[in-house]
Amino acid sequence: MTRLRFALEKTAPASRARAARFQTAHGEVRTPAFMPVGTQATVKNMSAEGLREIGAPVLLANTYHLLLRPGPEVFRKFGGIHRFMNWDRPVLTDSGGFQIFSLPEARAMREDGAEFRSYVDGQVHRLSPESSIAMQQAIGSDIMMVLDQCIPSTAGHAEAEAAMHLTHRWALRSLRARGDDSPQALFGIVQGACHRDLRLRSAEHLRELPFDGLAIGGLAVGETDAQRQEFTGLVAAELPADRPRYLMGVGTPIDILEAVHRGVDMFDCIIPTQLAQRGTAFTSHGRIHCRRAVYKFAEEPLDAGCGCRTCRDHSRAYLHHLVKADEPLGAQLLAHHNLAFYQRLMAEMRAAILDGSFAAYHERQRARLVLDDEINPPPRVAPPLARRALRRGDYEIQPSRCGTFNSIRQISSGEVMHSVSAPAEEAERLYVAQSRLAARLRAGAGAGVGAGAADAMPLVVWDVGLGAASNAMAAIACAERVRRELERQQTGDGVGGASAGLAPRPLRIVSFERDLDPLALAVRHASHFPHLRHAAPPALLREGRWRSADGLVEWELRAGDFLSEWEKAPRPQLIFHDPFSAKTDGPLWMSELFGRMRRNFTGGAGEPSAARSAPTELYTNSAATAVRVALLRAGWWVAEGVGTGPKASTTIAYAARPDADAGAALLGAEWLARWRRSGAKWPADVVETERAAFEREIEAHPQFGAGASAL
Repeated sequence: MTRLRFALEKTAPASRARAARFQTAHGEVRTPAFMPVGTQATVKNMSAEGLREIGAPVLLANTYHLLLRPGPEVFRKFGGIHRFMNWDRPVLTDSGGFQIFSLPEARAMREDGAEFRSYVDGQVHRLSPESSIAMQQAIGSDIMMVLDQCIPSTAGHAEAEAAMHLTHRWALRSLRARGDDSPQALFGIVQGACHRDLRLRSAEHLRELPFDGLAIGGLAVGETDAQRQEFTGLVAAELPADRPRYLMGVGTPIDILEAVHRGVDMFDCIIPTQLAQRGTAFTSHGRIHCRRAVYKFAEEPLDAGCGCRTCRDHSRAYLHHLVKADEPLGAQLLAHHNLAFYQRLMAEMRAAILDGSFAAYHERQRARLVLDDEINPPPRVAPPLARRALRRGDYEIQPSRCGTFNSIRQISSGEVMHSVSAPAEEAERLYVAQSRLAARLRAGAGAGVGAGAADAMPLVVWDVGLGAASNAMAAIACAERVRRELERQQTGDGVGGASAGLAPRPLRIVSFERDLDPLALAVRHASHFPHLRHAAPPALLREGRWRSADGLVEWELRAGDFLSEWEKAPRPQLIFHDPFSAKTDGPLWMSELFGRMRRNFTGGAGEPSAARSAPTELYTNSAATAVRVALLRAGWWVAEGVGTGPKASTTIAYAARPDADAGAALLGAEWLARWRRSGAKWPADVVETERAAFEREIEAHPQFGAGASAL
């Protein structure tokens, strides 16, 4: 049992990849995990707030550099690095061995430690296993590293063996210096350069000692990629399964993928921030060098599959300009993106391990992660002389008349998705705000600790008519906002997230669509649709589903005719009903379908009573009289919704009588009188001989009884 309470959750089939978790004094770490490098108590071009935003689970700081500046006295005054740099999550400190290795002209190695000259003031310092541990204790890191002798991975056998034995002796001294009472975890470091026998002997020796985890050191310092993969796999297979495994100083995305495949849990590297300073970005399309002239007029985001604020808010052309102009903002935006990319990669690998698909994921990503725009360059983009039509199948992108947003238009019918209001704004007003989605998700915070059973269950939302995904993405954005608000609330209350368990109610979105061309077109040109600058839409197109890294949001696609798919889907609490109009998608607006749906929702067979506690609610942008009476005839309770664009109102429907606190303005006697006078009072499927009976059905609906309209 280690100080970290390590728990191995799953090992992937046909791979050694592992998903695990462990607990530190400053929160839980889920693996695989990448640690941004904050050498001097700061990550280059990143604030602590930005690191929290991208989901960085642990930071790495360096004992050697922090010893020289600001020194142990500063950390003792502040009570450690967490308060000093305003970072409330775990910190791992490297011992300084690699930095001493990097100073061959300014250091001397002896049995008792390393003597080196400071690059800050020229003074001579001595770093021993004991003083390294003392400095790390002053820093207050959650995980400390033993002092080791790092040598080139290509060193000869005799030199590597001598360094290995010295590292082992220093490891024992580090354990004694840490003591039994310290709450800080301590990792040993396996050495041995590129010699199989030495690596095996080092792993065998260190795994018998009471370390809280073990690291693989001495790689990424001169060996080939093939050697690094060989020795990573060799050592990882010899390390205990019940402790974290850390590959030090590695690496590129492909390096990390291959190491996870071989059983490694933790990584750190300066590459994502270092290359950001040179104008290079890692994307789902491969490595992009923003300095290249090919991006001068590129309107698309850096990575259409990324939801970070760099990709959400800026074009490749702007990033190209910043890099060419040597503006610091360019390095800041690229660092933010690169570290977000690394965290997303780790989350994807973890999810693939847990669902058993890592071997297939590994094969796909091996080809993608080595792409480079200098090897496979994109076509050169000329400055736009005139806007060309952007089309796919029966759909095209159409700019709004005011020129402030874009929509998708079906060429054959002429119908436009969100023609008068920006897609994201309309989706937020009509579906998210009106359905009180945020409040419903907040109601699940802390579910299981005093919350009702219904609040602990996923909130299921049907998105009927996926289109360009504006409604689904508005729901996802809402869930992400709620999650951030709850995290801030915990921080403000001084409560640790892991212990408090204050998370929103899980959200499950089921989107129905028979034609994916609108979404594929919009995702391909995501620079025209800000709501699509997120990892979810490309994943939905690729895999048919997407799951957030924290597991609280799931989005699945039901491709095909809604009429044949809806009965296979889980019962919804909310329906965002947004297919094309009755003229184009007539059967989706008829009483026959609405009636079948309502009977299915109110039957409740086999469902827990908590799931049936509130009627299913349907929201649609249509205010057509024919649609409202079709719902009424099917037994729904129908209310007037908010207006949007030129529409004075929209429609809300409830599968059963809503509670008084639903806040719905149910259609009442005044609407009924207008309907009687209407010249378009009959749905298209009501023949003339049925009209009298139909009228009696509508007037007999219980919502038009005494007092019903006051709900």
